[in-house]
Amino acid sequence: MMHFLRKFSNKTVLIRAATLAAAGSGTFCFATSSGHDASISISMPSPFRDSLAWPWRTIEGTIPFYSFKRSNHSQYGLLPLSFSKPDNVPDTNISKGAAWDAGDSPKHCCNCLGRDTIANAAARIGPAVVNLSVPQGKSIGSGTIIDEDGTILTCAHTVVDLLSKGKVEVTLQDGRSFEGTAVNADLHADIAIVKIKSKTPLPTAKLGTSSKLRPGDWVVAMGCPLTLQNTVTAGIVSCVDRKASDLGLGGMHREYLQTDCAINPGNSGGPLANADGEVVGVNIMKLLGADGLNFAVPIDSVSKIIEHFKRNGRVVRPWLGLKMIDLNDMIVAHLKEKSASFPDVRRGVLIPMVSPGSPAYRAGFRPGDVLVEFGGRPIESIQEVIDILGDKVGKPFKAVVKRENNVTETLTVIPDEANPAL
Repeated sequence: MMHFLRKFSNKTVLIRAATLAAAGSGTFCFATSSGHDASISISMPSPFRDSLAWPWRTIEGTIPFYSFKRSNHSQYGLLPLSFSKPDNVPDTNISKGAAWDAGDSPKHCCNCLGRDTIANAAARIGPAVVNLSVPQGKSIGSGTIIDEDGTILTCAHTVVDLLSKGKVEVTLQDGRSFEGTAVNADLHADIAIVKIKSKTPLPTAKLGTSSKLRPGDWVVAMGCPLTLQNTVTAGIVSCVDRKASDLGLGGMHREYLQTDCAINPGNSGGPLANADGEVVGVNIMKLLGADGLNFAVPIDSVSKIIEHFKRNGRVVRPWLGLKMIDLNDMIVAHLKEKSASFPDVRRGVLIPMVSPGSPAYRAGFRPGDVLVEFGGRPIESIQEVIDILGDKVGKPFKAVVKRENNVTETLTVIPDEANPAL
């Protein structure tokens, strides 16, 4: 690098710019591409840059652009020297670097994990995280205040015994305590609502969205493990759609967020938050005998459950009596290899089993059917069937299935209401 600077025709200007970037907590990057070009990128925070005596445009116009050809190290041509403005952040004491590509203009590094990212997320959601305990003082779990009217989101297994009678003591992070009442619970999804009344304003947490999460995203788990209130742990999303069947849990279709945040008894019902401090899940369980295998109910599913509570007082789930498997190219190829009579489909939902006496059995579904249309819409996944069903019980739905040798049948199925215990 120093050899290069010695050859630089206007090294004084270059060194001055690099020194300014360093003094302003910026970044100075030197990069070479696989070809013959090289580039130097300098990034400095806007507060420092704006305080310079030099007008910014004057700097850009003053610094000449040079480069060298690696094919002949004795000759130096045009080296682009570029400045990039770091992304704005709430705390001006924290600067974000700029990512760069050799030979191209520098690109900003958005969503970088900074020194205060986890702390800021915890600070946003922390005041709304509560400890739930029975009047005798025994901690039973955690929860999150999601509405100023005193609505607390938690998991069903912590309060199910208190639905018909009994009260739960709710303790906030600031030390205030309230007597709460369990008003709704969905045992299938393990989600419940507790209510408290307060004459003073209550802190609340913002609900985010879980559909945008990706494996590797940072998340924060909060709660009161082993009665230790105001506990924060952090980790990443390990899987965004871990199926209940993967965990050996039978019954209806369920999916969980899998994380490696540290979860212990007492975290149940507490929030899983994203880096913005928004609730993206409700922590409900961990895998015993294993580290970093923890599971939360996605907040998108929780939001639908809350809407059911408001509309019906309970969660209404239609039941067809079908076991279903999403098809993809690999599964279809395998089934075709096993049986040449398997229908010519690329996508759809395979029906490997039909429960005797169920609505699907009465409608004429058979094991081996491939569901390709439901409710007048093409079907490629189980989730699409669930979304079309919604909470419609007793309403007929048209279903188109493909059978062996490409026989197509149109069936009419009328779903029953599912048993909540399933």
